[in-house]
Amino acid sequence: MTIGLAHAELIAVLTAVTGGDPRVMTVRSGDALPSGPFELGHRTLQSGLREWVQDQTAHPVGYLEQLYTFADRDRNNEILGGRTISISYLGLVREQAAPGGGMPGWHGWYEYLPWEDHRNGRPAMLDDIAARLASWIEEDAMRKGQRRRRADFDFGLNGAAWNEDLVLQRYELLYEARLVAEAGCDLRHNFGRSMFADHRRILATGMARLRAKIKYRPVVFELMPENFTLLQLQKTVEALAGLTLHKQNFRRLIEQQELVEETGGTESETGGRPAKLFRFRRAVLEEREFTGTKLPLSRN
Repeated sequence: MTIGLAHAELIAVLTAVTGGDPRVMTVRSGDALPSGPFELGHRTLQSGLREWVQDQTAHPVGYLEQLYTFADRDRNNEILGGRTISISYLGLVREQAAPGGGMPGWHGWYEYLPWEDHRNGRPAMLDDIAARLASWIEEDAMRKGQRRRRADFDFGLNGAAWNEDLVLQRYELLYEARLVAEAGCDLRHNFGRSMFADHRRILATGMARLRAKIKYRPVVFELMPENFTLLQLQKTVEALAGLTLHKQNFRRLIEQQELVEETGGTESETGGRPAKLFRFRRAVLEEREFTGTKLPLSRN
């Protein structure tokens, strides 16, 4: 659809957690997110997006919420063939095979933004990023102090704390410093796998939204099977947050908030005795749009 001289594009960040890893549905063999133009025949933006996802991936989509609208005047307009308004959506699904016609496939979040995964400690890549940012900071004497403060705050450098919610700010800083391929950097200095146009930026936005959202809404149930163990629930939250959580604190907070209830069944977990199976309480599912219930991020 053309808005003045602008073109409206619908883009989906479909997220699943499979085998303890957060994954995103892609097309073009992993180079792009499912997307397509908003056309006159589409009844709504969301219905238009669902049609494109169905056409390109044939993957079912349940939960879907509008994420953000990007309309930067000077960013990727040549690639996209003119001024483009990108209207993005976040979808939460359970991974299935995708036989659609857009060369669909599931890829890990951290393939594209590897510095975001701290489950096994601080990624070694951050040392290289810090060194590259230090060189960029020195390039502008007038704004050196401002640049250094941004880098420290966004990436948790020089004594600053790591904030898992700042996914988009970190990607934008790397873009500004020309340390990602999308900004036209020397490919030897590129961090993470690049994507078409601003699709990696949109993925970063979806990651940030979901990391923030699991702290005040139990949306993670959209990613879980009907019955699950508490360890499976914790691993899913850890996968999304990119952090390792304290097991006993996590379980205590889950119990205090009355998010789940026992099913009466058990499941054998690797290397241990059978674990109790749980499900989300019906009240949580029915009232999820209105409650302040959250899943705890109590770090180790």
